[in-house]
Amino acid sequence: MSKKTSKQALQKKRKTSPVWVWLVAGAAVLAILFLVLPPVTPRGNISAEVTVETAAQMRDEGAFILDVREQSEWDQFHIPGSTLIPLGSLSQNLGSIPKDQTIVVVCRTGNRSAEGRDILLRAGYLDVTSMDGGVTDWKTKGFPIETGR
Repeated sequence: MSKKTSKQALQKKRKTSPVWVWLVAGAAVLAILFLVLPPVTPRGNISAEVTVETAAQMRDEGAFILDVREQSEWDQFHIPGSTLIPLGSLSQNLGSIPKDQTIVVVCRTGNRSAEGRDILLRAGYLDVTSMDGGVTDWKTKGFPIETGR
C-alpha cells in the first residue's frame, strides 16, 4: 500500500463528532459550573436585598435607583429620579450605570430586581442591592412616585 493510499484510509477511518455533541457537552459543562459555583453576593458593605424603607433612605443619600421593568410598567408609575433599563437589555447597557455609586435595583415586586442585581455583580459592580417588594410596595407605603415618561 502506498503512503498516499494509507493516508486516505486513515482519513476515512477518523470520525468527527457532530456539532450537536459539542453543544450538549458545552451545555453540560455550563450547568455543572452553575451548580458548583457559589451564589453571587454583593462584595461591598451592602446587603443583597433591602426593604422599601431602606431603599428610600439609600435613594435620599444618593444611591442610583435602577428600574429593570418594561417601558409600559415604567409609564404607569416609577420612583422619581430612577433610571429605566429593562432587564432584557441590562447586559448591553452596563455603560449607562455608574460604578462609583451604590445601586438599588427595583422592579414591580422584587423578582426581576434580584436577577438584575446578580447581572451587575457578575459584571464587577461592588455596591449593588435589590429592593424587596418592588415599586408596588413603594407606592403602597406612600413613598413618592411619578407617572409617564
